[in-house]
Amino acid sequence: QVHLVESGGGLVQPGGSLRLSCAASGSIFSIYAMDWYRQAPGKQRELVAGITSGGSTNYADSVKGRFTISRDNAKNTVYLRMNSLKPEDTAVYYCNVRGSDYKGRVFGSWGQGTQVTVSS
Repeated sequence: QVHLVESGGGLVQPGGSLRLSCAASGSIFSIYAMDWYRQAPGKQRELVAGITSGGSTNYADSVKGRFTISRDNAKNTVYLRMNSLKPEDTAVYYCNVRGSDYKGRVFGSWGQGTQVTVSS
């Protein structure tokens, strides 16, 4: 079983910055990909950014140039640095981690979510 713990959300003024973290623990043999999603009230969950085991990244058009995803493979942790935040970035942010355990079983786990509110 794989457990994810997210941290770093909060209230920030427009133009401000936050860094989210998501640490994975448990029976992890290999992590293939780590992604950040967000869900605003009344909207569907959307992919914000993703990073593969090789370090390739992808971003939603709405956050390109403002958000940076990174990972620490030794710590099984993924980060999301968010700069120049806008009110429309307000949402609950979730991490998603996909990989395999020591028995070769593939897993996909979600974090509990962390609230990001951008408001003056």
